[in-house]
This record gives sequence, structure tokens and C-alpha cells, in this order.
Amino acid sequence: MSLAANLADLASPPEARIFEPRTEKERDCHWSFWGTDPHLSALKPACKGIWKRWQLIDHNEKVAHESRSHHYITLSASEYLKLCKANLHPKIQLIRNAVEDLDFKDNIAFLTAGDISYAATHVFDSRPPETKSGGMIQHFLGREIRTKKPIKECDTVTLMDFRVDQSRGLHFIYMLPFSPTHLLVESTMISQTPEPQQWYLESIGSWLDERGIGVEKDIGLESGIIPMDKIKPKDPRTSAIGVASGAIRQSSGYSFNYVQHQAEQLAERISRGCYDVPVPISNKLVFMDRLFNRVLIKHPELAVDLFMRMAGSLNGEQFARFMTGRASLSEWGKVILAMPKMPFMRHIWSV
Repeated sequence: MSLAANLADLASPPEARIFEPRTEKERDCHWSFWGTDPHLSALKPACKGIWKRWQLIDHNEKVAHESRSHHYITLSASEYLKLCKANLHPKIQLIRNAVEDLDFKDNIAFLTAGDISYAATHVFDSRPPETKSGGMIQHFLGREIRTKKPIKECDTVTLMDFRVDQSRGLHFIYMLPFSPTHLLVESTMISQTPEPQQWYLESIGSWLDERGIGVEKDIGLESGIIPMDKIKPKDPRTSAIGVASGAIRQSSGYSFNYVQHQAEQLAERISRGCYDVPVPISNKLVFMDRLFNRVLIKHPELAVDLFMRMAGSLNGEQFARFMTGRASLSEWGKVILAMPKMPFMRHIWSV
């Protein structure tokens, strides 16, 4: 849908079909990223929360950031997809069926969806990729609630609160305050194995109880598993895009900015007759993220300290640029200097 929205903005959009069996409501969840004023202007109808402050907390300290030029933005996936659909060009059609069969003959793709056949010169595939067995994953369950009383610091996102059980892997609470009484609270793990649903729910309940936050109403639950390791596209004959092409930061799980940038670049290429998919994240950045994850796997006792050191080495503007892959060499230098050197040196050749 992101690619389709960008194709629709071209002076001469190509004929295209989008195969998506699920409705916007069925696809609804929360997508968060760091954006600037142009992002707000373009995505305002889909914005569910906008903040200028965020924090990371462990048992020893709190790292709080504030930015003038960057916003932490949370979108309703449903509203975002509705926005894309509303802007589609007549030459770009949304098909509410899944692709059931795909074959290639003489460089032409033949697809079957809902008992109707289609032919295409190019197929872009955004289906979730296969994940590496035993690889690093970020898995979570979130509880959206109304609270009995207003909470404090309702203008600040809690990106990571590590004051929770760390016995099964790197674990933190992620909290978005949409209003003083409307919260999304997620129990998030970075490890190699998902946990039972009840474990996340109990972690969220304990976190709320310890802060005296009473729940008046449950609005909904959402859960997910994000690959943070090497991935394998569903079908090597198609052109993978989005998450399937590696548009996830392996050190953090953030992907929205990278998906959008790739979709914009690809649409521009298609307008020139080039169908090669742009690399969403540079090889250098992927290497650094894989090295970081390697250290997390081999030295789980350092995990919380690594994230706190990284956040503490940067101010709000620098942190936002770092998380969106736009950090300068000097900002990278600050992060590297803040890290313990030996664990990284020990594993640099095994990435």
C-alpha cells in the first residue's frame, strides 16, 4: 500500500494491482517512528499520538530526551491504510483476495486470486519473510487501556523501562500515553524464543500495580514477532519489498521510516522504467546492528547497560537521527566510545 500510494503520485501512474485479503480494520495495530514536520503534514489523519519527549529507565538511572525538530509519532495502521486507499489512482486497484497461485513463463508472471487470473511484468512481494531458526526476534504483547486516574508525565513516551523480570532475556515495558488516561502498555522481549501470552500479561499487570495505575477499561490487545536477524523472502522469483527485503533495523525493530523511503525511491525508479528494488538499509548499518545483536546473544548480562549507554551518549536530536539511520560520523563515534570495547572486539569477526 505504501508503494501504491507513491505510484499514485506519479505524473503517469502504471497499471497496478494490490492483493490484500484483510481489511484495514483487520490489519489495525500501532506503528511508531521518529518523524519531522513534513511527516506530520502528510500523515496527520492517521496519527494517534505525537510526542516531543521520550525516556529509557533502569534501576539506576533515567535517560530523558527532548527534541525540537523530531516527533515520536504513533500511527493507527488502519487509518494509514485508509489514507493510502483514498489516494489511489484509478489505474491502481485494490484486490481483496490473496494470491493463491503464482507462475512465471517468458518473463511474465501469472497470478490467480479469487478464481480470477492476472498477468504482470513485475511482482513486488511484501509478505512477511521466513525467519532464521534460532535467530534474534523482538516479541511483544500490548494492552491498550483506560485508567481510573490520570497518570503523571503523560507528555513522555517510555521507550524502555527495564525494571521488570530479566531472567528470560532482554525485557522491557514500552508505554505510549495517548492521553492522561489512555495508554498502550507493551511487554517486550528481545530474545530467541517467544513467551506464552499469559507471561506478557502478568508482566504488564505487575508494572501497572507497582505504579498504582488502576485499569478502568480494556480497549484491546495486540501482539507480534519482529525478526531481528537474517531473513529469507517467501519466493525468490519475486522482488521482495518492505520488511521482506530487510527494512527492519536489526538492533531496534523499527521499520516504518525505511519502508516509506524505499517505497518512495522505488516509485521514482519505476517512473523511469527501472524496477530494481532499492536497498532499504545500508550494508554498513546492517553490519553494525548484527554486531550489536551478536553481543546481546553472547553477553545477555550486558544488554540493559548497552541500551542505557547508547541512549545516554546522545541528546534528543542525535538519538532520533541515530534511530532513523541518519547519524553522523561524530554521533556514531559518541555511541562507540560509550560502549564496552572488549565484547565488540571479540565478536567483530563472527558477524
